[in-house]
Amino acid sequence: METWYYEVVSIDGDYANLKRIDVELDDLKLVARALLPAEIMVGSKLKYELLQYEIM
Repeated sequence: METWYYEVVSIDGDYANLKRIDVELDDLKLVARALLPAEIMVGSKLKYELLQYEIM
């Protein structure tokens, strides 16, 4: 299983926009907040591994 790293760019209601920080991509990933740790805020760094997000 791969590990990916993201930064929370924006939060809009029940969704958050995440940007990959481990590779150079311009695309944002829209993720339901229910799948993310409750304490995230804009600027939080996340690790995605084994189908789970966790704050770094």
